This record gives sequence, C-alpha cells and structure tokens, in this order.
Amino acid sequence: MAETDLFEFESKILAGARAVFDDIEAGETGYRDALGQLIGHYERLMRETRRLIRRSDREELEMNRLNQRLQELAQELGFRVRHDSLTRALNRGAVIEQATAILARDSLAVVILDIDNFKRVNDTFGHPVGDMVICELVDCLRQALGETAIFGRLGGEEFAVLLPGVDLAASVKVAESVRLQIAQKAFGSLSPGQVTASFGVSWNACGTSYDEAYRLADEALYVAKRTGRDRVVGAR
Repeated sequence: MAETDLFEFESKILAGARAVFDDIEAGETGYRDALGQLIGHYERLMRETRRLIRRSDREELEMNRLNQRLQELAQELGFRVRHDSLTRALNRGAVIEQATAILARDSLAVVILDIDNFKRVNDTFGHPVGDMVICELVDCLRQALGETAIFGRLGGEEFAVLLPGVDLAASVKVAESVRLQIAQKAFGSLSPGQVTASFGVSWNACGTSYDEAYRLADEALYVAKRTGRDRVVGAR
C-alpha cells in the first residue's frame, strides 16, 4: 500500500511555481499567479501549523494533568494500604512491618493499649460517639508522643506504640504518661474519666520476632485489665 503524501496538493503548487520560475519566457502575470498561489498555501500551512501547535499544547497540558492525578492516586492508594481508614493512624499491617524492621536492627519496646469498657461506650452513647472516642484517642497519642512517634490501630479499640531503643522502665513511664492524659481528657461530650485505657508493655532484644513481642505485651495488658483497668503493666 502506497504511503499517503500529506502535502500532495502543496507539492503540486510548488512544482507549478518552479516550472514558472524555470520558464524564461513566463511573463509578469505568470510570476504573479504562481507567487499568489504560493502565498495562499503558505498562509494556510501557517494557520494549520498554529492550530496543530495549540492542539498539541492542550494535549500536553492534559497529559501532564493526568500524570499528576495518577501520581496523586498512587500516593493515596499507598497511604490507604498502610493507614487505618477511620483514624488515619498506621494500620495493623503497617505496625507489624515497622516493628519487624526495627527488631531486625535494634531493641524495641512494644506498648499495647486497649480502651477500657469500650463496648459500654458504644452501647450507652452510640457508635458515632465510639468512633469519635477512637479518633480523639489517636489525637491524644500524637500530642503525648509527638508527630514522629510510631503508633497505630491494631483493630477495634486496640492500639500499639513502638519505642525503638527504649528500655522497659522508660517505656512504662511513657505509657503511664499517656494513660494519665487519656484519663484526664474530656472526650467530646463525655466527662474526664469516662474514657480510660489499660496498657501492656514488653521490652524485646534485637532479633525478637514481632509475634513474641506482641504476645508479651498482650499478656501484660491482660494483667492490667484483670487487676482493675486504667493502669500500666510491664512484662516480666
């Protein structure tokens, strides 16, 4: 199949003009006619070129906009994969990933906290209030621990705080400070003291598995719940 010549008509005009130019007997009228046709087609080509450039610019802008949106969506998807949809704190998978990475190179204290009698909060005040309590507890953690702290929601009313390179005694003090802030905080329309949390803390040497670190902290948390709630217990 022969290739289409996009400038076939213009080529004919150019050939005609060249023929006039080569004809030494061509008169003034011939030259003017040939020049007029060349000018007319040149102007048309200029108009078409400008139109194509404008179209290309618009398409480039649209392509850039689409690429930017794709990058934004990729970042948003990456955030959602690693963060809890309600609180925007790290989710369980991200907490495990972070803890495993830390334990591969350093010691790690794991603090597990659980809101006391959370079912009673939901049953008494409704699930929207329960969600509000969970979100405000995350805000409380940020204020108590700092923006660079590593913590996340493991599920329901259970949260984890990771303290790399911090020994057990210091980690218990951190947990106690957070416990006091929660107990003294008025969550929404609730009075201070209506929301409390219990804490279990484990210290783990470098090379410990996350499952073992979590198990020890969870056992300490169970002791805190069993012995009265609203307290911190370190694993022994």
